[in-house]
Amino acid sequence: MYGTFWSLVPPVIAIVLALITKEAYSSLFIGAVVGALFACGFSPVASLNAIVKDGLIAAVENNAGIFIFLVLLGIIVALVNKAGGSAAFGRWASQNIRTRVGAQLATFVLGVLIFIDDYFNCLTVGSVMMPVTDRHRISRAKLAYLIDATAAPICMIAPVSSWAAAVSGVAGDLDTGVSGIQLFIQAIPYNFYSLLTFVFIFTLVMLKFDYGPMKRYEKTTIETGEPGGLADPDSGPDNPDGRVLDLLLPVILLILSCTIGMLYVGGFFGTDAWGGTDFAGDFIGAFGNTDAFIGLPWGCIISLIVTVLYLRIRRVITFKDAMECIPKGFNAMVPPIIILTLAVTLKTMTNDLLGSSVFVHDVMEGAAQNLYGMLPAVIFIVACILAFASGTSWGTFGILIPIVTSIFPADSELLIIGISACLAGAVCGDHCSPISDTTIMASAGAQIEHVNHVSTQLPYAMTVAGICFVNYLIAGFIQNAAICLIIGAGLVIGTLVVIRSLVNKNSAEP
Repeated sequence: MYGTFWSLVPPVIAIVLALITKEAYSSLFIGAVVGALFACGFSPVASLNAIVKDGLIAAVENNAGIFIFLVLLGIIVALVNKAGGSAAFGRWASQNIRTRVGAQLATFVLGVLIFIDDYFNCLTVGSVMMPVTDRHRISRAKLAYLIDATAAPICMIAPVSSWAAAVSGVAGDLDTGVSGIQLFIQAIPYNFYSLLTFVFIFTLVMLKFDYGPMKRYEKTTIETGEPGGLADPDSGPDNPDGRVLDLLLPVILLILSCTIGMLYVGGFFGTDAWGGTDFAGDFIGAFGNTDAFIGLPWGCIISLIVTVLYLRIRRVITFKDAMECIPKGFNAMVPPIIILTLAVTLKTMTNDLLGSSVFVHDVMEGAAQNLYGMLPAVIFIVACILAFASGTSWGTFGILIPIVTSIFPADSELLIIGISACLAGAVCGDHCSPISDTTIMASAGAQIEHVNHVSTQLPYAMTVAGICFVNYLIAGFIQNAAICLIIGAGLVIGTLVVIRSLVNKNSAEP
């Protein structure tokens, strides 16, 4: 079964089960079990060993940094809530952000501004904007979509981000005639999924309608005021002494300290954290050399300590209150940590033990021989499928970029379009996938059941994906980013106008 279509069956089983049962834990675990059985020839003992050793234990070891970051961030959020900062910001926002449109656009803009890292984006935007969206009766499902639809897409078109560093690292080792970061920047105008997703969000918000499962969640929230999020059993009365600054200062400090942490780990201030590479003063080079799993906890610890000291000086919490926020913050992050562990385990079964990358490589080589002019669209679809099934953007473009560069001439516009199609498809598949890290983080940031987030955002993501496919078909022949973007934006707006008319017509029928 190695390197065959069967390598994609376990994640498909997990995804189908999750959508049917509305339950993520068992679905991911069953998918991992099926993958282990396939990889180990259906031997029970060998399969159990693969799940425990190669899957669960390795997932915890390899992701310990992001687990620590999640817990630290959860503690900071608990501290800010305890001090009344979130409630104060909610009161301020209710006076200054007076419409549902304004609240959604504010969430979108904040997501675009935090472009350093997608994990950091998801959890920060969620904690800051949740009081605002709740007050304006915006469902947690809609908040999760707004978070997810900006986190990975903005990171994929920001030259200074952990994603840019990852792409540059993959492309920089290949014979393309330019550096990895130059290739990344050249590919930005053709990254239709990221750019058209932003057009989609703005148009959807301004047209004031929703469709698919999201419409039901929004309707319920508007009518009842219940956003449909996860209950917080530890929530208590708001601290009346809290100020907006009690929220803004920790968030700003978190952004600055995490950015500095990633630069430090990458060697911006001299040798890197391992005493090796020196990227002193080289901002781009340091980001290309950094490790977000170390840099983010590095900065978060500093931010946590300073936040506790600041809130104590402000006398809005006691030392005992601060210590009580530690288990509260940990408990809030247990669900995403469990889902992330199971998702990584499933990825290991699919990618490492069953060789899904080998299967995709063979499919791409076959396509290259017969569909050269349509290859950007083919690359986009293949990247979507692989990222959706594996739940990883980075793994997807890590597999496909070397293939793309071997297909197209080094100095051709088609190479840029092909790289863009690969990156856009990776983001799209990652956005749709229930086992994607970013999708899981968006659910955590909005405090919503994971399966509900996936089911509500899927129709929106698929709408943009269909338009992107058409755009890549056109781009393969026109090879002009500006013209293709204008066509794509027109298709997005036109499609949403048509969908709105159909939704309104169906709503008016008895």
